[in-house]
Amino acid sequence: MAAAALWRSCAKLRRNMPTYLASWKVPPSVFKSSKSEAMANLANEGLVCAPLDTLTEEEIMMKEMVKKFAQERIAPLVKTMDANAEMDGSVLQGLFEQGLMSIELGPEYGGTGSSFFSTILVVEELAKVDPAVALLCELQNTITNKLFITYGTEEQKRSYLPRLAKDLTGSFCLSEVGSGSDAFSLKTRAEEKGDDYIINGSKMWISFAEQAGVFFVMANANPSLGYKGITCFIVDRGTEGLHVERKEDKLGIRATSTCPVTFENVKVPKTNILGQLGQGYKYAIGTLNVGRIGIAAQMLGLAQGCFDHTIPYVKERVQFGKSIFDFQGMQHQIAHVATQLEAARLLTYNAARLVEAGRPFRKEASMAKYYAAEVAALTTSKCIEWMGGVGFTKDYPIEKYYRDCKIGTIYEGTSNIQLSTIAKCIAQEY
Repeated sequence: MAAAALWRSCAKLRRNMPTYLASWKVPPSVFKSSKSEAMANLANEGLVCAPLDTLTEEEIMMKEMVKKFAQERIAPLVKTMDANAEMDGSVLQGLFEQGLMSIELGPEYGGTGSSFFSTILVVEELAKVDPAVALLCELQNTITNKLFITYGTEEQKRSYLPRLAKDLTGSFCLSEVGSGSDAFSLKTRAEEKGDDYIINGSKMWISFAEQAGVFFVMANANPSLGYKGITCFIVDRGTEGLHVERKEDKLGIRATSTCPVTFENVKVPKTNILGQLGQGYKYAIGTLNVGRIGIAAQMLGLAQGCFDHTIPYVKERVQFGKSIFDFQGMQHQIAHVATQLEAARLLTYNAARLVEAGRPFRKEASMAKYYAAEVAALTTSKCIEWMGGVGFTKDYPIEKYYRDCKIGTIYEGTSNIQLSTIAKCIAQEY
């Protein structure tokens, strides 16, 4: 009797169970987050879907050119730039001469006229040699140039883009002491006064503020609207009241300058508003979503560069009568890291291809940045272990890669922010 009662109770429970928990019943939205999109007329046109890492002739030429430039012009200076915490002027000049600071700008502005994917390849190649130089290129192309291209007026484009292709660098001023991940709680204000706005406030962690000739400043022009009052202002270096403070003494990417920037009654004409009043928060979100793919490329290149420096040493180093690479325990660790490197590359390339195809990419960008940063941390740590004592010294570049990679989990959205973004996207898909 007891067994029968228990059976009836279980049957009743199953009848009242939500349909999506029914055994083996396929929910209507299953696998939606990984749903692919068919290519139009694929069968009729006889197209072949190429692997993600298949490059066009132009992309291959760009990659090889950057590789040569990095090895010949940057590599000899990396150790000194890191020690002095300063970017060598010849490196910045070389980036402009090679067209690497204006990759997506059209020829009418003096740019290379190439693609977003080419930008990702360039950042990856530069980061193999020096992630600090890669960051300079990444920020110029994915943030500074992108903001002008996407939201600038024709007059603003004509005024700034040719200079950004030649010798001008930009800085993006968003973060503040009290607004890091909670970026839109910023306190910098812009008060309307006739044909101008008066900006007061301070910014923190501003990359390349020391070199920048133009600043994108996020300030709230209507605090009563909350974050919807945030507006993006174009502020030229040398504007009265703009002060770039002493640069931070950082753990990694030391050749890049990271400075506080203060604004004391900085007068900016209304013509220097980028886009529309009160739309700055949208511009920041959209720009950072793209920029995260650039940071993923930086972390990917960093990890690959570290790996490339380490494996030849591991193959040559002999202990117990044989190369330490030949020990199975080492082989398994190396294979594990190599697999994760390839996975990070495919995530990054896929996100970049989605951008070029005009398809949604927010989730994929966050996945790429999050995972590439994690892989960079694992790779650099393991490489130090594989090299032993020499990996812990400054005689080899491995320890620098280790220091440089930590920022990948912090800037342009922390790893936790990326995970939250990914989770939000998944929730919307289901």
